[in-house]
Amino acid sequence: MYLIAFIVSEAINIYKWILIIYILMSWVPSVQDSSIGRLFERVCEPFLSPFRKIIPPIGGVIDISPMVAFVVLWFAQIGIQSILLRFV
Repeated sequence: MYLIAFIVSEAINIYKWILIIYILMSWVPSVQDSSIGRLFERVCEPFLSPFRKIIPPIGGVIDISPMVAFVVLWFAQIGIQSILLRFV
């Protein structure tokens, strides 16, 4: 069970880094329009879009939904770890 908890935790950490890269890519439109940008969009947007529907941008400019998404991922990571490690 410890191995499963470790793998799930690392997968969430990798996804967090993918989200960070995707968010930074949004500041550079030429990178976002590249093939790697479209790949990151396909991986990240399904997770971010529900948060964007609930949380509007502040002043129509600043999107804080990725921060909320990170908090949700963090809670999920801790919850999954505690559940899986309870069976060890």
